[in-house]
Amino acid sequence: MADPDHNNGNGAGLSAEQSEALLAVRTQIDRLDGEILERLAERARCAQKVGEIKRGPLYRPEREAQVLRAIADRNPGPLSNEAVQRIFREIMSWCLGLEQPLQVAYLGPQGTYSEAAAAKHFGGSPTLAAQQTIDDVFHAVEAGAVEYGVVPVENSTEGAVGRTLDLFMSGNVSVCGEVGLRIRHNLMSKAADIGQVKRIYSHSQSLSQCNDWLAHHAHGIPRLPVSSNAEAARLAAEDAEAAAIAGENAAQRYGLPILFANIEDDPNNTTRFLVIARHDAGPSGRDKTSLICSALNKPGAVHALLQAFADQGVSMTKFESRPSRTGLWEYVFYVDVEGHREDPAVARALAELANRAAFLKVLGSYPVAAI
Repeated sequence: MADPDHNNGNGAGLSAEQSEALLAVRTQIDRLDGEILERLAERARCAQKVGEIKRGPLYRPEREAQVLRAIADRNPGPLSNEAVQRIFREIMSWCLGLEQPLQVAYLGPQGTYSEAAAAKHFGGSPTLAAQQTIDDVFHAVEAGAVEYGVVPVENSTEGAVGRTLDLFMSGNVSVCGEVGLRIRHNLMSKAADIGQVKRIYSHSQSLSQCNDWLAHHAHGIPRLPVSSNAEAARLAAEDAEAAAIAGENAAQRYGLPILFANIEDDPNNTTRFLVIARHDAGPSGRDKTSLICSALNKPGAVHALLQAFADQGVSMTKFESRPSRTGLWEYVFYVDVEGHREDPAVARALAELANRAAFLKVLGSYPVAAI
């Protein structure tokens, strides 16, 4: 684990004093790398002991969230909190993989933002299983073919993902985690420059999210919507006159040079994903609870639903209506609130909501995304 610069000569161009100082620092880095390796081995052995003691699932979302938050609180720098959390996410992922290899389904094909979200949340240890549709992700979890699934639920510019919400209504899964993924769109192609591009492939939402950039820099080039950004990258990899709008993961997967990076119109464009399983998570100290409910058919019924949370001081972070698909002009409400269903205030609010709602389904409680 030596410093990658360690073997780049003996400090050519440096004075004898500088070379001696550089050698001393490199020697210290080598010593620290050895200590880190020993500590990693010790941590992995502790993780194995946890597996010997515990019964049932070893992956606990609430425990990982608590560890990652503690790491950020204790971080002395100079690495950023996000950097050290990413490092420790990988450490936890590979330690868990020693005892309980996980399989995680996501909306494919390979190279999608859903794959990137799954990798961000679970690290590099699990086997990621691409599925053709969001329905397939739900079915894989429900059938026990995989332990977890990652599905998109809303985008900061495009709004809710309707199919995911509909499947939560009809499906038999719980929410045990969330992932926020900053969406960075890139124009990629085997063409030498944009002047050689004759067509641009991407998902319809991505084309919409890059509309201003395309109008200024790719005016007149046909935009062809396809099923996913990864599919767009695959098509562009086979067509020297085509370009794709997709993420960096897709560019690497299909060997496409990035002509222009970060072409999204909204620099804060973010997609929120939910992690689904056959269980939710225990309290972590900073949680959300997701639920679906509907109002009775009487005046003030919707206000009564909201009042159940207000009376207990529980804050809502999401309240969205959607056709129930059970009758004409009938709607259900998708709600996220702060807190865990076991928190006293949330528990009281849910109990009161059950008395006021025509229908109530608690999807699960889970840690707020740590990174």
